[in-house]
Amino acid sequence: MFINFWYPAVTGAELTADKPIRVQMLGHWLVLFRDSAGVARCLADTCVHRGGALGLGRIRRGHVECPYHGWQFDGEGRCQAIPSLGPEARIPPRAKVDSYPVQEKYGLVFAFLGDLPEAQRPPLMPIPEYETPGWRANLIIFDIHCNYERSIENGLDPGHNEFVHPSQGFEGERADYRVPELEIEDQQWGSGFMSVFRGRERANLPTRTAMRTDAEGRFDPDVSAGTWHHGPAQMVTKIHMARTNWMHQYMFECPVDEDRVKVYLVNMRNCLLDEEKDAKVVERCLVVANQDIAVLEKMQPVTTPRSATLEILMPADGPIARYRQWLRGWTDRGWRLDIARIRSARAERDVVFAIPSPARATEKNWVLDPVPLVPGTGAPVAVQER
Repeated sequence: MFINFWYPAVTGAELTADKPIRVQMLGHWLVLFRDSAGVARCLADTCVHRGGALGLGRIRRGHVECPYHGWQFDGEGRCQAIPSLGPEARIPPRAKVDSYPVQEKYGLVFAFLGDLPEAQRPPLMPIPEYETPGWRANLIIFDIHCNYERSIENGLDPGHNEFVHPSQGFEGERADYRVPELEIEDQQWGSGFMSVFRGRERANLPTRTAMRTDAEGRFDPDVSAGTWHHGPAQMVTKIHMARTNWMHQYMFECPVDEDRVKVYLVNMRNCLLDEEKDAKVVERCLVVANQDIAVLEKMQPVTTPRSATLEILMPADGPIARYRQWLRGWTDRGWRLDIARIRSARAERDVVFAIPSPARATEKNWVLDPVPLVPGTGAPVAVQER
């Protein structure tokens, strides 16, 4: 898992002014709430007084109030009230928690979990079709008991469709089946590919047949599709089912911890635009997603191997190998959480860490230690140099 990227925390609809929401992200607990202006805020969840969970408290005067002793923290993470000291008391400067940048887009609330200044932060993956005429959006949310890297690699895997997704009409059993040679495209914060998947028409799947029939009534059994990742935990899959019928699936993944991931899928389509078609389109997406989940939740090892000698990669795994190359580059920057050190420290049961926030670059005297990170080499991300 990596700091210094944007991660989805909650939907904008579920984050109200009534109460805070406690969420686990990158193995750490955070609290989200809306301040008196309705702006979404994200703080480290642990109260620096006696360790209470801020997310189990309430909102008072636009601040989140700890349920244990009533300490109140504003959206910048600074304590604004300590009831036991009285209303006129001076607040100790150490009475603060980490506050993380937040942005609301695409119906989601994203938190930047890291300490980079604004000018250096990787951008959020854009959805150019969102709220564009001729496109319709649906939000689908999955909770998967697997490591997030496994989920991203599944999206980058062009060789599994014919075997995991028979309902899509692909035929991996053909004698002439092979994955075509892939041309991997590098972008600023990731890479991906487009390919053609050979299919066949199945009369018992009317929605799929309709989506592969263009405006002139021509059915195309083949599908042009591809996936690009953006950072370690965001990706878009573009599925062009006919010359004019496209579906672009933007997946914003939040690693809950090493073993669980929450996926927010913003499904964009430029066909079947009537609202009454939403349920059937979402149903088809769920069928495909559950086919993937059934495989992902049983994979071993849980995390992807750190050595290529522990697997036998094929040419079709090129996008996955390139993704791992990006991960090594971000590790070299010192952005990867050191899970071994975190587990060792937590085994003592007397420590809690905080994901470092941007304020730590200019402020000292924090109560919670920053989460241990794998030491970086200072080397640039190799793929970005191409």
